[in-house]
Amino acid sequence: MKTIVKPLFGAIAVLLTAGTAHAGVAITEVAPWSSGDAPFGADWFELTNTGSSALDITGWKMDDNSNTFAKAIALNNVTSIAAGQSVVFVEGNAGTADALIATWFGAGVPAGFAIGYYSGSGVGLSTSGDAVNVYDAGGTLQANVFFGASTAGLTFDNAAGLSGGISQLSAVGVNGAFVAANDISEIGSPGTVAAVPEPETYALMLAGLGLVGVFARKRQA
Repeated sequence: MKTIVKPLFGAIAVLLTAGTAHAGVAITEVAPWSSGDAPFGADWFELTNTGSSALDITGWKMDDNSNTFAKAIALNNVTSIAAGQSVVFVEGNAGTADALIATWFGAGVPAGFAIGYYSGSGVGLSTSGDAVNVYDAGGTLQANVFFGASTAGLTFDNAAGLSGGISQLSAVGVNGAFVAANDISEIGSPGTVAAVPEPETYALMLAGLGLVGVFARKRQA
């Protein structure tokens, strides 16, 4: 009986712990070539709330491979990201944001699409390799990716929500990627991302495996 009860309580504990996981955030797409190869002439990246509740990003900033909060610049026009939502941030201003929307979606902007912008010196993304760092208002690093040389027209697809190095390029039909409505040379999925597993998801998987082990031992007994 003991060999059954202990693993069961362990699995339940994992389930309870999973329910208290905090919201997370990931940089899920980057277009470092866009300033030179897109009609709107500006680089952009996508930030996704991978948690289960809305995320307040008031005062958040971004930096490139300087990797320092002191050189980071403000993210504007978006102060909250809903659970599971992906928001695009483009270098420039409100006019640049409108031009990006027109290029990628034409008149068919998806419901719930959100876009912000940033501007400042020294944060342009290099096509030969660079990084995107996102900090909260207190200067704590919340998300980070770095990448090598880019391929014009193909965004870096980080739907997996990885931190650190990314290299996968967008392909039509993969993780929601499509050809831009008004520029057939651009492929990506701005504002859309496949579900990124949350920490609690992994915990639930482990709990499930634990329960499977419990039943297996019970049958053997």
